[in-house]
Amino acid sequence: MSRPTIPPASDPTVSAAENNGRAAGDRVDAVVVGAGLSGLYQLHRLRRLGLSTVVFEAGDDIGGTWYWNRYPGARCDIESMSYSYSFSPELDQEWEWSERYAAQPEILRYIHHVADRFGLREDVVLRTRVTRAVYDAADHRWRLSTDTGRTVTARFVIMATGCMSVPKDPGIPGVDGFTGAVHHTARWPREEVSFAGKRVAVIGTGCSGVQAVPVIAGEAASLTVFQRTPAYVLPARNRPLRAAERSALKAGYPEFRQAQRRSRGGTVFAPPTRSALEADETERTAAYEAAWEEGFLNGLLRTYTDILTDERANATVAEFVRSRIRSVVTDPATAELLSPRTFPFATKRPCLGTGYYETYNLPHVALVDLRATPIERVTPRGVRTTDGEHELDVIVLATGFDALTGSQLAVDVVGKGGVTLRERWAEGPRNHLGLVSAGFPNLFTVLGPLSPSVLTNITVALEQQVEWITDCIGHLLGNGLTEIDATPSAEAGWGTHVAELAARTLYPAVDSWYTGANVPGKPRVFLAYAGGLDRYREECDAVARDGYPGFVLSSSGTLPLSEERG
Repeated sequence: MSRPTIPPASDPTVSAAENNGRAAGDRVDAVVVGAGLSGLYQLHRLRRLGLSTVVFEAGDDIGGTWYWNRYPGARCDIESMSYSYSFSPELDQEWEWSERYAAQPEILRYIHHVADRFGLREDVVLRTRVTRAVYDAADHRWRLSTDTGRTVTARFVIMATGCMSVPKDPGIPGVDGFTGAVHHTARWPREEVSFAGKRVAVIGTGCSGVQAVPVIAGEAASLTVFQRTPAYVLPARNRPLRAAERSALKAGYPEFRQAQRRSRGGTVFAPPTRSALEADETERTAAYEAAWEEGFLNGLLRTYTDILTDERANATVAEFVRSRIRSVVTDPATAELLSPRTFPFATKRPCLGTGYYETYNLPHVALVDLRATPIERVTPRGVRTTDGEHELDVIVLATGFDALTGSQLAVDVVGKGGVTLRERWAEGPRNHLGLVSAGFPNLFTVLGPLSPSVLTNITVALEQQVEWITDCIGHLLGNGLTEIDATPSAEAGWGTHVAELAARTLYPAVDSWYTGANVPGKPRVFLAYAGGLDRYREECDAVARDGYPGFVLSSSGTLPLSEERG
C-alpha cells in the first residue's frame, strides 16, 4: 500500500494541532502507544503491511525520551552513529551527526527528520494519553480510551511506551510547599531555565544527575548535590565528529549495521577472551587505563570476560574507578563520598559523564551525603536534612524512573476474563519473549520487561522487536488468523529462563532499578534479559521459524480488518 508523504512541518506544534483534528477513525487495524523511537518505527513497519494505524502520544510533540528529557547536559551515552536507526541505508547516508555523543536537541532533530522524511506525523495524535485498554473477546479487538474522551478499537495494540518514561515519585515531603522553582529532569520545561545567580540543589546522582550537575554548576551561584548512592561515572571523551571521520563511518555502514545486529549488546567490538584474574595487576591496570581513555560506556566491561560474573574480578575494576576518582577530586573526604563501595561495578547502570568529578573541585559546589544526613523534608525555603536546612532558589529532582514496567502499568489494561495486567503482574512481570503476556492477545510490547532493552543499545533492540512483531502480525494476516496469545506455561518458562540467566551474573543481588528496588512496594525481580541481544534474537527467530511454539494462534473465521485499511 502506498501513502502520500506530507511535507515537513516548519512548526511541530502546528502539525500536532492539525493531527489531533484529522485523527483516524474510531476503528483501526492497529494502535501504537507512544511516538518515540520505537513507536515511530513500529508505525513505519505497520504501514508497509497496509494496516491503518494510529499512534497516541501524551506529549506535545514526537520524540519520546528525547522529547521529555530536556534537562541541561542531556545526551546519549551510546555513540551517535550507533545510536540511530539502521532500517534505511539512505537515512544513514543523509543525516550528519555533529558530535561523538549527540545532545538531546540534536537527537530530537534527528527524530523529527525521520518522521518528516517518511511522512509519519499524519498518523500521530499528540497530547493524548491512553488511559485504558479493554479486550473484547466477542469481537477479538481492543477498545482503548484516552484522556481526551476519544475511544478507538483495534485488532492489534503495540505498547511503545518506553522503558524509562514514568518518573518515580521522589517520596520527599514538602516539595509542593517550596516557594522556589522545582524541576524534574524527566519533565523539563520547554522554555529556557536560567540558573544564573541562583542557589541550586540537584537531588539524585544517577545518569541524569551526572549529566546535569556540571552544566548547572557552570551557571549557578551555588550548587548543592544531594547524593544517596554514588555512581560509577566513566569519562565520555565527547568531541565534534570530523567530516572525514563521518565519511569513513558512513562508507562502512552496511557491514557495521549487520555487525550491530549480530552483537551481544548492539555495539561492535572485539569480545574479551580472558578472565581478569588471569592477568597480573600491572596488565589489568593497563587494560583499564586504555578503556578509561577510550570513552565508551561499556569500555571497562570489554576488558575481561568475568567482570559481571565474578566478585573478585569485579573488585579489581571497581577499585580502579575509585583510584581515578581520587586522582581527580582534590578533597579526600569528598572523593571518598563519591566512591561507590556498596555494590559491584556495573550492577547498577554506569554513567557516562563530562567533567563530573572535576565539578566537585569548584568552590561553589557542595556534596551532601544523604546516608549520613538524610533529607527530612523540603521546606518553603529549601531542603532540610538531619544536619540542618539548605536555603535554595531552585530544586532539580533527578530521582529516576519506575523502569520497564511503570509505563505499561500506567495504562489500565484489561485482558481475557476481566483480568488486569496489574493483577497478572502483581508479583512481577510475566510474558513470553518479553513480548506478549498470557491472556492479553495481540497486545505486544517493545523494550518492555524480560527483554534485553536497557542492557543494550536500545535502537538495535527496538528494531529487532518491532520487526519481529510486524512479521508476526504479517504471519497472522497471511494465514487467515485472528490473534496470537502466549501460553501460561511458555510464559512461566520464559520467566524462569530470564531469572536463570540473571543469576549467572552479579546483577540480582543488588538493590537497583534493574530489580525494581528503587520503587517502594514494587516486586523484586530482575527485569531484563541478560543473555545478550544476539542470543535473544536467535530465540525469537527460532520461535517464528518453528510456527510460534509457546503461543496460541487462533482464527474466528470471519473477522476482516477494519474498513480504514487503504
